[in-house]
Amino acid sequence: MPMHNLVFDNRFVRELPADPVPGRHVRQVAGACYSRVEPTPVRAPRLLAWSPEVATLLGLAEADVRSPAFAEVFAGNRLLPGMEPYAACYGGHQFGNWAGQLGDGRAITLGEALNARGERWELQLKGAGPTPYSRRADGRAVLRSSLREFLCSEAMHHLGVPTTRALSLVGTGEEVVRDMFYDGRPRPDPGAVVGRVAPSFIRFGNFEIFAARGEEALLATLIDFTIERDFPEIAAEFATAPDPLARRVRWFEEVCRRTALLMAHWMRVGFVHGVMNTDNMSILGLTIDYGPYGWIDNFDPDWTPNTTDADGRRYRFGHQPRIAHWNLWQLANALYPAIGQVEPLERALALYPTVHEAESRRMTAAKLGFDAWRDGDESLVDALHRLLHAGEMDMTIFFRRLADLDPEAPDAGLFAEAFYDEGARTAVAEDLDAWLRRYAARVVEEGVPAALRRRRMNAANPMFVPRNYLAQQAIDAAEGGDLSELETLLDVLRRPYDAQPGRERFAARRPDWARHKAGCSMLSCSS
Repeated sequence: MPMHNLVFDNRFVRELPADPVPGRHVRQVAGACYSRVEPTPVRAPRLLAWSPEVATLLGLAEADVRSPAFAEVFAGNRLLPGMEPYAACYGGHQFGNWAGQLGDGRAITLGEALNARGERWELQLKGAGPTPYSRRADGRAVLRSSLREFLCSEAMHHLGVPTTRALSLVGTGEEVVRDMFYDGRPRPDPGAVVGRVAPSFIRFGNFEIFAARGEEALLATLIDFTIERDFPEIAAEFATAPDPLARRVRWFEEVCRRTALLMAHWMRVGFVHGVMNTDNMSILGLTIDYGPYGWIDNFDPDWTPNTTDADGRRYRFGHQPRIAHWNLWQLANALYPAIGQVEPLERALALYPTVHEAESRRMTAAKLGFDAWRDGDESLVDALHRLLHAGEMDMTIFFRRLADLDPEAPDAGLFAEAFYDEGARTAVAEDLDAWLRRYAARVVEEGVPAALRRRRMNAANPMFVPRNYLAQQAIDAAEGGDLSELETLLDVLRRPYDAQPGRERFAARRPDWARHKAGCSMLSCSS
């Protein structure tokens, strides 16, 4: 389907109230779900990267994507027929505190495209210029952060983690000034725009803002709209026996379930979001808003990639499941005026730890090659986590190597490449030997054939993840005009569970030079 034949059915702007005030000037937007605003054109749009898989979702051919018109549209320089651009109004709790109105400060949704299968995909530009929600910012994005979001969105999809997608990365031909280290020394960086794609970009904060302002009728309207458009299975469930209260409760239960599943996936692959504010939590249970995210190299439950969170470490790796539950409590508080009863909300919230524990155990059993979780496995896993932490062992490499362990003759030498520090390796040597013997006995007891166990484990434990230093290498090359590193890395991450001969360097542990290098360890919100 040629790009100009994309079909748009923009229910969000058609069915929800708009900000009556025109223009991009910053303001408080009351009584509205969005503000109409067009992207700000850039000087020289140029396609830098794209996802063939997402293009296929939308019915776009390679010729469409490589045409000059595509870069114009997905940089924000022109609109296609049927597009109705807007920026959404929402609020949020940031680092545990209510922040008031936030909104799409540098994201502009172009419209809701319907593909040939009838699937609805919101097309959104990140970095397309100022909106009424930009506060003191310019609405732009730099290449480094845009490349990281584009890369990780697609990598997460191929890892099997629920996520928003990325269609395109377009350079703007302009510079954007950012103070990356917040040290009073801003510098100009090349600008870029990410073309983001998701069934919905509605987040917890969309509901919080209306509850905080006492706009209860609008809150109820948004809830019912979200169920009808984004949760059709729940709408169908109540089609023959309408019960607005029960339907809303059932919807919130599903939000809790999906969020619990998402957290289990994050922990499974070692992903750390970095900014788990309520305005960064998708109502669909998708990973959304890739800012200063990171990947666990040496296993550390207390690690956070976000320099802004360096002291409190609120959003550290091991704390993410608890933060998600806290965020759901804030959403429940926001939904209360539209439900009017505490007990159903509390019952829904109680689903979260139940679902999260069940999914975490299921995924951990798969990572360890077990048929199912058994009594006693929790102590085995807890001991492993303590060992990985004390030994400064690479999480991804350890689990990948574990599939090759011979349970009849467990050998700790198999994990030599997983250690970041020889002193730590020596310190945990005896404990590692003891744990491997314990694990081997558990494997032998279950009796799964070795070849089958290895296949199962390799399907659960990725060999390749978008480590921070790999992304930074691609950024450094791209800023110098070389896109080949990004293209190769993207291709590797399309098959994260498969061994790819000749590409072993992408599976290597973080090199010493990257331990404290900017972009390779911790990142700021301006990274």
